[in-house]
Amino acid sequence: MQVKLNVIVAAAVALAAGSVYAEDLVVKIGHVGPTSGGIAHLGKDNENGARMAIDELNAKGVMIGGKKAKFELLAEDDAADPKQGTAAAQKLVDEKVNGVIGHLNSGTTIPASKIYSDAGIPQISPSATNPKYTRQGFKTTFRVVADDVHLGGTLGKYAVQTLKGKTIAVIDDRTAYGQGVADEFEKGVKAAGGKVVKREFTNDKATDFTAILTSIKGTKPDLVFYGGMDAVAGPMLRQMK
Repeated sequence: MQVKLNVIVAAAVALAAGSVYAEDLVVKIGHVGPTSGGIAHLGKDNENGARMAIDELNAKGVMIGGKKAKFELLAEDDAADPKQGTAAAQKLVDEKVNGVIGHLNSGTTIPASKIYSDAGIPQISPSATNPKYTRQGFKTTFRVVADDVHLGGTLGKYAVQTLKGKTIAVIDDRTAYGQGVADEFEKGVKAAGGKVVKREFTNDKATDFTAILTSIKGTKPDLVFYGGMDAVAGPMLRQMK
């Protein structure tokens, strides 16, 4: 009789455990960043950070509405390309994610934000700085870093007031981020009493900057500012030296 009772209790516990598991609240979180291409190292870092956060939440056993929440990460690659970014955004919407972390670039974040807004899905970009992103009037868009007005403007003032650069050359990669931060940098330089003696541009896939640097060298600037990502800035710096 005691054996039968133990079996019944064990079965009840197993059923209860199965019931609790079945009633777990699944929360799908999307992440989008460039995990291929020239800045894949940055995108992968962001994705790994999101995975760590998901693991920590699941380890804590977070309760939502009286149910244990089970967080799942759905990761997509946008290769820092706006078209691929909107395709990734639509895929996450179709997967019915509850929220999105991303994208990394302003150029992919901004067009994707309309898709998330239309679907009512909150989006938090960890690194998009172009002011347009959060000035579109969408209630679903959030950022966790300063925008270009503050970032670029502050750098411009720092270049003049702290680094004592009187004449400055500016280069950008014509992306939403690169051009945006360079424009605000230039405003900051002028506001601080400095002078931009040359403004040049390249693109985010360029490898040869000889013509640009030769043109800039002729103006003999005290400083050179580049608005863009490290995948281009590194080779540019080598050629600059």
